[in-house]
Amino acid sequence: MKNPPKGKNAFTVKVGEKGQFVIPKEARDMLDINPGDTILVLVDKKRGLAVPPKKQINKLLDTIFKNSFPEEEE
Repeated sequence: MKNPPKGKNAFTVKVGEKGQFVIPKEARDMLDINPGDTILVLVDKKRGLAVPPKKQINKLLDTIFKNSFPEEEE
């Protein structure tokens, strides 16, 4: 993408036979994704895939699962 807005970009990748694709280095750098990291991939049939920055994952999971599970009784 030529001169994208700061903090935004677009990449193309090919999906292999096993359904895998490589996240481009520039995207990994933007999202601070490093070898061995676990990433969260969000899927919306209408909007596609999203890979949130790892610093936002805990906040996102708290939002998703807030009040989803009743408190365990002791």
